[in-house]
Amino acid sequence: MSNQRLIENMWFADVIKELTDANDFAYAAKLLLEQQKKDWRLLEDGYKSFESVQSKDFEFDGFKVSVQFNPKRLISTSAKVDETSIKKRKCFLCSENLPLLQKGILFRDEYLILCNPYPIFPEHFTIPNINHFPQKIKEVFYLMLSLSRSMYERYTVFYNGPKCGASAPDHLHLQAGSKYFMPVEKEFNELKKKFGEKIFEEDGFSVYGVDDGIRRMFFLEGDLEDVLIYTFNDFYEILTSLSSSKEEPMMNIISSFEAETGWRIIIFLRSKHRPARYFTNNEQSLLISPAAVDLGGVCITPLEKDFDKIIKEDLVEIFREVSIGKEQFEFVKTKLKENLTH
Repeated sequence: MSNQRLIENMWFADVIKELTDANDFAYAAKLLLEQQKKDWRLLEDGYKSFESVQSKDFEFDGFKVSVQFNPKRLISTSAKVDETSIKKRKCFLCSENLPLLQKGILFRDEYLILCNPYPIFPEHFTIPNINHFPQKIKEVFYLMLSLSRSMYERYTVFYNGPKCGASAPDHLHLQAGSKYFMPVEKEFNELKKKFGEKIFEEDGFSVYGVDDGIRRMFFLEGDLEDVLIYTFNDFYEILTSLSSSKEEPMMNIISSFEAETGWRIIIFLRSKHRPARYFTNNEQSLLISPAAVDLGGVCITPLEKDFDKIIKEDLVEIFREVSIGKEQFEFVKTKLKENLTH
């Protein structure tokens, strides 16, 4: 990491300092986006392209999934994330490799809030660590909570694991996007009520296991940061015990914050990175690589032919295939309940 390049990529403005000093990173990020659209042509073009994306909705029993045709996401969706390919390319999240016109806002002296030039959301940010560390959520879950609180008035923060959606698994980063753009955020209470099993509930803190038929996930909700961190660490260890691998358990996480109730954490548990149809080369192929946003209810298709042909049954097949199996899901629920109630 080059200190000089990091400084060159930081946006310095009196109004930004005032906002960040007040921990209002939501409005600071909004101002950054507005300024970058004026100064950085690539970002301007990305948002003009986003304005013309097509979408169609599929209704399920109590929730929906929107499919978005977004050709600018082809690079991310088709990213080669095997070890050999990663070693061959420059890391596009390291400061020395960022475009000179790309500016960012420093968060907690360690992370740079950057505008994503290939947006999925009306407002979309990538937030890498200023150092080149591999993607690993356990060590920075606290940071995810802090960031989602600091940006809560406009944005939701999300994380893609190194083996299930991160196009830069070698560089630790989070992302943020327009709040409530993902259907799962609006459906949170209904999903919990209709498909959830209460694992634990006490003093405003709750944990639910939710199986809506195509996704298996956990909902954590509460306003005590230390309790959420403790529970997540316990949850992480349970997942780790299911595998002999030393790699991070496969998961995607969405974190949002409300002033009245605290944090809402949604954890999607995974069994594989990409569905079989991603790799086929026939009429059944679909270039869909599910990550947090897709499982959150906005499924990205960068190819028009896939957007045109995809149907509800395809989404059911793909989501079920990449989600954790029922037996493992039940095991995690049982162990978490035992640990939280004893």
